[in-house]
Amino acid sequence: MVTHLQGDHLPQWIESARATTDLISLSRFAQHLERDLDAVTAGVTQPWNSGVVEGHVNRIKMLKRQMFGRAGFELLRKRVPLA
Repeated sequence: MVTHLQGDHLPQWIESARATTDLISLSRFAQHLERDLDAVTAGVTQPWNSGVVEGHVNRIKMLKRQMFGRAGFELLRKRVPLA
């Protein structure tokens, strides 16, 4: 369903997952998916993702952790484009 971008199958999957009595954690996961069903369906259906942005954020956070306690914001501003 995820690899083929078939978000229209998601409600049926949620119903079968909630009916599962053997795997309580799977049932709870399906229950939480229903809270924001439109967003989850769009995320499974659309071909776009935010992977590149998340990668940049992760890189900046790593630089910030490396520089903790050593320098101020000005050095961080200079180091981010260079890294």
